[in-house]
Formats: sequence, structure tokens, C-alpha cells
Amino acid sequence: MSNSKIMRIYGVPMDLGQTRRGVDMGPSAVRYAGLQERLAGLGYEVIDGGNVSVIQPEEIKPTDPSGRLPGGGRACNLREIAAVCQTVYDLGECCIDEEEHVVFLGGDHSISIGTVAAQAQHGPVGVVWVDAHGDINTPLTTPSGNVHGMVVAALLGDGPPELTEIGYPGPKIKPEQVAYIGLRDLDPPERKRLAKGDILAFTMRDVDEFGVATLAHRILERFADLPHLHISLDLDGLDPAVAPGVGTPVPGGLSYRETHLLMEILADSGKVTSLDIVEVNPILDNGNATAKIAVDLAAGLFGQRIL
Repeated sequence: MSNSKIMRIYGVPMDLGQTRRGVDMGPSAVRYAGLQERLAGLGYEVIDGGNVSVIQPEEIKPTDPSGRLPGGGRACNLREIAAVCQTVYDLGECCIDEEEHVVFLGGDHSISIGTVAAQAQHGPVGVVWVDAHGDINTPLTTPSGNVHGMVVAALLGDGPPELTEIGYPGPKIKPEQVAYIGLRDLDPPERKRLAKGDILAFTMRDVDEFGVATLAHRILERFADLPHLHISLDLDGLDPAVAPGVGTPVPGGLSYRETHLLMEILADSGKVTSLDIVEVNPILDNGNATAKIAVDLAAGLFGQRIL
């Protein structure tokens, strides 16, 4: 991991990848919950780079609101999402060039097409995907046309060129560079894809049966030869009783302590350089509780300890 103690924060207030409004306010909610202060308290020089400019859905006049693509399938707001992800990629790559740490605040999970692409540009990276959902649909398999459910597929090189060629052409990661934890709501095509076994995919049954510590160490074993880790934290990976402010809640998720333990063990590897915090929806939250939890988890990932 880089020895740099510079931590950059960028907000990406994008809700174009799904249909439920509100996640565009996620960056403000997490900042208000004290992210910069917590990271500064851990010894980082925190530099907030502000927000990426994102077009509002009301400004988009698609020729086909269903998102149908000329080659078949659906992907709503494809061009607009791709433009934002390219900007995110450019910001992330600059941080890597300077060996800095970076936190991207979403917005919906579509932003991770840009963040992971930036990390992968500078060498193999292990991606830990904390999420209730697989996000591995394509325009041909999606039931909704929502791009936030296509992110992992796009990073693997499966999808329209607007998404697969963010930053540079071709796949950004290989299946063996992805590890899911917290899965519990998969579409049939996603279940079929993950059943191939080349991607490490831990469901909530695995969490219940083996415990987070065992699974976290298995993830680190899988990524033992990779120099860097990128954590993509969708707050709907947690149980909605703990983190209610998300757009697609699914009961039976990770507890606060399970997720915090996961962050601590990943931090122990010394390889974590970047983090996405996505899908925080303050409209649906209770007293900004979900954003406060996100800050706690970020602090655990970047060095906060009990002793």
C-alpha cells in the first residue's frame, strides 16, 4: 500500500443509473456525517475535491425512454452515465499517479465503472464488492435497463462499448479479481453467471454459516498476489434495519459489527488504497443514520482501531 497520507474525496452526485431519486444527495449526506474530520483524525491530509458535474435526469431528453439499444437490450441514460464515469476515471487515475488514497462518494453504483477502471490502469487490483446485489447483468439480461445493475459485467468487458471502454478499451478486471460479500438478491441470469465459480461470491448464507472473519481472510487469500485492493461499498449490503437510507433495501443483510469487522480485516492487509461509498439515499434515511455508518466503516477501513 502507498505510504502517502494524502486522502482525496470526490463526490459523484449521480442517480442516472437507477430510477429512485435521492442518491444524488448521498455525497452531501456523508460529508455532513463527518467523513473529512474522521479521516483527518487518523492522520491523513484530507483534500476534498468537490463534486463531479452530473446532468439532472430532467435535462435528458432520450429518444427512447426505455433505454433500448440499437444492437438489442436496454441501458437507460447510457451516454450520460458513460460521460460521468470517464470524468471519475480521470480523477481516480490522477490520485494513483500521485500514490494517494481516494474515496468516491456516490451516487448510484454506476460510478464504480470509472473508479475501478482507474485503479486497474496501474496494475492488477482486487475488488471487494459489498452488496446485496450482483450488479452483473448486461443490457441483454437486465430486467430494468438500470445501469447500476451492470457495473461488474462492464468491468469484466461484457456490455456496450460506452461502458466497457471507459478510460481505455477492454476488460478492466478478470473474474478472479472480484470478491462479493453480502449477496442475497440475484436475478436469474446473475445467478447463472456467478454459478460458474470463477468469481468469489459469498452470500448471506455463507456469512451466517462461516462468519465474516473467515470469509474476509478467504478474500485476502484470493488476492494475496495482488498489490492493491479497491473496496466498493454499497450500503444496501447492510441490513436495512441498520442502514435504512438506501434505494433498494433487502432484508437479512450484514450487521453493523459484521461490516465493521470486514473493513478492519481488509485494512490489516495494508493494501487498501481506494473506496467507493454508494447508494446512500438521505430521503429514505432516519436522521442521516446510514451516512453516519458509512463514515464509521470508512474510518475502520483506513486505520481506526479500538486499541
